[in-house]
Amino acid sequence: MSSPGFRGNPSQLWNAFRWSMRGLQAGWRHEASFRLEAMLAVVLIPLGLWLGNGALEKLALVAPAFLVLSAELLNSAIEAVVDKVSPEFNELAGRAKDMGSAAVFLLMVLTMLSWGLVLGLR
Repeated sequence: MSSPGFRGNPSQLWNAFRWSMRGLQAGWRHEASFRLEAMLAVVLIPLGLWLGNGALEKLALVAPAFLVLSAELLNSAIEAVVDKVSPEFNELAGRAKDMGSAAVFLLMVLTMLSWGLVLGLR
C-alpha cells in the first residue's frame, strides 16, 4: 500500500534510490546472465557514445544496452516470484519464465539490429 500525502519528498526519493541500488546489487550477485550483460554494456555503452555520429545514432547504439539490462532484471524478478509461489513444475510457471527470457532475447536482437544498421549504413 502506498503512503498517503505528498509523494516525492527527499526521503522518499532517497529510499527509492536505495531500493533501486539494492535491486541492481541483487541482480549482480544472483544472476549470471545479468553480470554477463552488464559487462557487455560496459563495453558497448562507451563504444556507442564514441562511434555514434550525432545524438540519435548515439542513442540508437546505447539505449538497447540499457533495455537489455532492464528486461533481464524484470525477467529475474518474474523467475524469483514464480519459484517462490510455485516451486514444483507448472506449465503456466514455465510459460512465464520462457516469455521473460524471450523478451530479453528480443532486446538482444534489437541491440544487434541497431548496431548493424547504424554502423552498416556508413
